[in-house]
Amino acid sequence: MAITGKPLGATAGAMMFQKGGNAVDAAAAMLAATCTMWDTLHCGGETQALIYHPKLKKVIGINALGVAPTGATADYYRSKGYANPPEFGPLAAVTPGTPGGLMVMLAEYGRLSLKDVLGPAIQMADGFAIEAQLANTIERQKSWIKQWKYAPAIMLPHLGGEREAPEPGEIFVQKDLAATFRKLVATEQAALKAGKTRKQAIMAAYDRFYKGDIAAELVRGMREDGGLFTMADLANWKVKIEEPMCTNYKGIDVCKLQQWQQGPVMLQALNILENADLKAMEYNSPKYVHTVYQAMNLAFADRDFYYGDPAFAPEEPMQGLMSKAYAKARYNSIDWTKNDPTIKPGDPYPYQGGSNPFAQYLAQWDNRKFLPRDTTKQSGQQDRLVRTDTTLDDPFTVQLRESFHGGTTSIEAADSSGWVVSITPSGGWVPAVIAGRTGIGLSQRGQSFVTRPEDGPFNVIEPGKRPRVTLTPTMALKNGEPFLAFAVQGGDTQDQNLLQFFLNMVEFGMTVQQAVEAPNINSYQLRNSFGFHETQPGLMEIATSMPEANRAALRAMGYTLRPLERTSGPINAIWFDRKHRTMWGGSSNHGEDHGIAW
Repeated sequence: MAITGKPLGATAGAMMFQKGGNAVDAAAAMLAATCTMWDTLHCGGETQALIYHPKLKKVIGINALGVAPTGATADYYRSKGYANPPEFGPLAAVTPGTPGGLMVMLAEYGRLSLKDVLGPAIQMADGFAIEAQLANTIERQKSWIKQWKYAPAIMLPHLGGEREAPEPGEIFVQKDLAATFRKLVATEQAALKAGKTRKQAIMAAYDRFYKGDIAAELVRGMREDGGLFTMADLANWKVKIEEPMCTNYKGIDVCKLQQWQQGPVMLQALNILENADLKAMEYNSPKYVHTVYQAMNLAFADRDFYYGDPAFAPEEPMQGLMSKAYAKARYNSIDWTKNDPTIKPGDPYPYQGGSNPFAQYLAQWDNRKFLPRDTTKQSGQQDRLVRTDTTLDDPFTVQLRESFHGGTTSIEAADSSGWVVSITPSGGWVPAVIAGRTGIGLSQRGQSFVTRPEDGPFNVIEPGKRPRVTLTPTMALKNGEPFLAFAVQGGDTQDQNLLQFFLNMVEFGMTVQQAVEAPNINSYQLRNSFGFHETQPGLMEIATSMPEANRAALRAMGYTLRPLERTSGPINAIWFDRKHRTMWGGSSNHGEDHGIAW
């Protein structure tokens, strides 16, 4: 089974199964294909994956998130007038992670060659019929694209015309990207002819990307556009293979990547909600919605304060944050009569026998400092005025919503031998800086850092550090065997959507397809991970299908409601039916996401 954000991407995965590949091969081919299609990501972005290894009977984490480059210090950004790293451009970039993540996954756990896996993506880079969504996004963002040296030649083939982006249905060609892919394949094939093993040959291609001529051109082009990358930044970066973080919810082990991304927030929310009888509340009743909203707010407040790169001191207090006793205390703090717009991070240190090194910042934490700001200044500037007069439909609020829901894609794959893969790749979305003649669109993930410890002491930018990102694949096991693999696009809404999808199945007995299409709610009370990191306490997105009586009850509890037809990104999932030894795929109708099974 192969599921991802575009039909052509899913087809690339299915082609690997036809070649005798496993789920890792299929996932890698889907990753390369969707990058080539700029499916809200490109090849210089980041890859986060969970892989179930059927022989080891364990879940393995893949951390292929880039790091802040040399010179990317908090003082540097503040000296440029930025409160935090900007949303777009060369100073938003972290080092490319997706190429390394793809090659390490393939080398360690796949069966096929890099030549096989990159084959569909090379064909697509040579030219594919561009769809309207991407073509129109390029046209909307062309003012950004024109600011950089190498991006216009690729993204704006009709430069100077009334419409400068490709037209829907036009053959979109990326010659430089195709050449980069072919260099990687040529390196692998030469290594195989020289007697290297399959793994060694793939890693030879890896070295060419991060240490050889591809790296040199990437650094040259990036610096020409004003970026900070050095050859050492690329050569010293490594993919991390790591243990996931898991919790048990009513007999089901739910696993996420570690706290360098937001995944543990869903685990914390499940620990909190385990104290409630959710099924008795009835699906999407006012009490259920209030309970889920409050649990998410508590968990996300902890995310905003405590999550960050575990490779940098001090160590994040994950033992305390993940403890059931801490979750019980957070649950007991819920006001059952109304929304609490002042919810703050808790203090998990007593639950792991320690003291909080940032107690002074915790005491000062106040959501009102992060209310939406005026948009009259350039993105990233710090001297903007607080806005409290926004309406649900004014352009500023629409802009906030779009950044909050900012998409990526998701990839799910599974095979009959027991391999299961869940990936949430991202970065390098339109508009992206393209690094020299490599054709590689670079990440904008640096914007998820902060520059002041009072805004999140574990997530202050430093060279070599990974930003705390929103990207969050999920794997759930029951009785030690895969139960669910699932992921979704959508920035800060990802773990909100995935939490409710999981509860839809586990608590309310929905099928996987019903669960991916079911109405969600979204809280905006957390801090936006993008742009200016705003928060909008009490704002709740609801489905237009919610009855008026339920809406009235929620408004009476202090919520501001935003009705939407679709309240989640496209959730993709695979459920494993152990009784019949079959797989059920789910792909929501909220985008172009597509699955192929055989």
